Amino acid sequence: MSQSELARRMGRPVKTINEIVNGKAAITPETALQLELALGISSGMWLGLETHYRSQIARAKAQDELSKHVAWAKQFPLADLRRAGLLGDATGPDLVGALLGFFGVSSVKAWNGHWVEHAAYRRAESFESNEYAVAAWLRWGERAALEMEVEGFDKTRLTAFVVNIRPLTREEPFSDVLEEVGEELAACGVALVLTPELNGTRLSGAARWLTSNKALVQVSMRYRSDDQFWFTLLHELFHLLDSRRSDHLDGDEIATDDAAESRVNEQARDLLIPPYEYERFVNATPDLTREAVRDFAKTLSVSPGILVGRLQRDRHLAPSTLNDLKRRIDWF
Repeated sequence: MSQSELARRMGRPVKTINEIVNGKAAITPETALQLELALGISSGMWLGLETHYRSQIARAKAQDELSKHVAWAKQFPLADLRRAGLLGDATGPDLVGALLGFFGVSSVKAWNGHWVEHAAYRRAESFESNEYAVAAWLRWGERAALEMEVEGFDKTRLTAFVVNIRPLTREEPFSDVLEEVGEELAACGVALVLTPELNGTRLSGAARWLTSNKALVQVSMRYRSDDQFWFTLLHELFHLLDSRRSDHLDGDEIATDDAAESRVNEQARDLLIPPYEYERFVNATPDLTREAVRDFAKTLSVSPGILVGRLQRDRHLAPSTLNDLKRRIDWF
């Protein structure tokens, strides 16, 4: 059928039919009904074809746009993300699309707006972290936390859990302890997520507010020892208990001018090992033997590895001394 005949049958100008045939004009619901009457093919079929056609045009345009950002995609720790099962084997523009899907944003511009201008990981600059790796690590934890069901945030219950946490540090195996801690924190409104480091993150943990009633504590297990895990966990939990709600990232060093970081650092340190008892032990025990450390840790109801870590940080023990009292955590 010629375009002119179809135009006569539909009572439409030939120019309009020509534009429809060449994809310049869309098939509207009204036109679809006219085509159904003139050709005996349902209006639903015509509208479906139109939707599919426009979708393909949009997808091709989007693919062209994605191809402009392949260099951006290559700045992420792709090998680590693939090893963790977070990213497939896509390359080129498809890789850009896969990363945008992972982050839950529609474009690189949107990624910059949410993960650079708005996100907490800007704080990681002081740790010489790669911002792309840090953003990916945070998103990994965020995605895991969003799948977890937790109660509404309960500051009173969380405080009670924190102040009574020391005996848990002595329990074994770690997998059972971690499950117990995770369940209790979920009842407090906190999702606990353990995600390994990604290359370039240089972070030990993060405390974030996903909603006003749901918090996330993410631990990297960077050093895989019990003293580091418990200190990092408490450090992040004290951030959540702080009166001012904000997101925090933590690496190896704490800026001397960061009052909030220094405060929660001291709170975590002193809760694990009360300062008065610690000073008395150090002053009364010139010979810090294995037995002395174990006995004092038992008195405090705390893991001996935590006490060793504290003594090493305060230079009462050499970094290589009594490390066998620290329990290695091979979780990942």
